[in-house]
Amino acid sequence: MGIILLAAGSSSRMGQSKQLLKVNGKSLLYKSVKAAADCKAGNVVVVLGNNFESHKTEIKKNFSVEIIENLEWQKGMGNTLKCGLSYLLKKDPKLNQVLICVCDQPLLSTEHLQNIISTAKICEESIVASYYSTTAGVPGLFKSNFFDQLLSIHDQDGAKSIVQKNLNKVKTVDFPGGEIDLDTWSDYETFLKKNF
Repeated sequence: MGIILLAAGSSSRMGQSKQLLKVNGKSLLYKSVKAAADCKAGNVVVVLGNNFESHKTEIKKNFSVEIIENLEWQKGMGNTLKCGLSYLLKKDPKLNQVLICVCDQPLLSTEHLQNIISTAKICEESIVASYYSTTAGVPGLFKSNFFDQLLSIHDQDGAKSIVQKNLNKVKTVDFPGGEIDLDTWSDYETFLKKNF
């Protein structure tokens, strides 16, 4: 299997790189890559875009994951997702499932990702998604019969759009705090006040 971490955006609403925001002494990018890498569940591909060099430096010195650059990151999250999945499929055409994560969920943990992976092994559903705030979304694991849909996703959409269109084929795993994503400085300040 493969794990794709989407971290290419410009954080326009934040006004600075959200990937490098510190939470408990570590950047969001560091924490997200560590959560994925510690799963030891296959190739981890981190897709970067904006601020490529500084973000690459943040990862490369700490992790032996694969880092690729999406030169078309400005087109949207869906474009970055397709970039990551296409890369994995070229490397391993027999890839049977992919776990898609984003880097702005500060409570993402290896334990949660491993829970998704272990659930996928025993369930019949083709998608295992995280459940929070009465909705299903990412991180989400997609089995290979959904790769075509992922590869044809609209550039502006995320993996959640496919989850929502196929709820009858989705198994969910609770992700307490999964609804917390840090898009604005206010989000960041509020999160720190509540958690640290």
